[in-house]
Amino acid sequence: MKIAIGCDQGGLVLKTAVKACIESLGHTFVDFGTDTEKSCDYPDFALTVAEKVADGTFDKGILLCGTGIGMAICANKVKGIRAATCADEFSAKATAAHNDSNILTMGGRVVDTALAQKIVTLWLTTPYEGGRHQRRLDKIAAVENKYFK
Repeated sequence: MKIAIGCDQGGLVLKTAVKACIESLGHTFVDFGTDTEKSCDYPDFALTVAEKVADGTFDKGILLCGTGIGMAICANKVKGIRAATCADEFSAKATAAHNDSNILTMGGRVVDTALAQKIVTLWLTTPYEGGRHQRRLDKIAAVENKYFK
């Protein structure tokens, strides 16, 4: 898989661990920044990654900020994106299996690097179950089609 990564200064602490985890699983990534602890605006990175995932340039994306929440809010404004904020292993597995999420968001002020690696591993290795879950994703797509012009 090709994975797009982005973060603001709040997620910088997790980025090295996340990149190492992705590589250990045999996937590739492109890092869209930031690379500094200087304050920056998370929507800039969220939009870049979300657009790259939505247009198929990348299979999935991972966005990191202080909580993961702002990144998810912004990324989910892009049609076709299903960004999920996870701070525990159960949620990571569930969002992969049930929501077919294509962007994972986490917070550097919420999870430590060891937990972040566990979350990434589960999210990337848990297959989407389809079945009854697809009906629900189709309904989400219908909402997008209604409101995204």
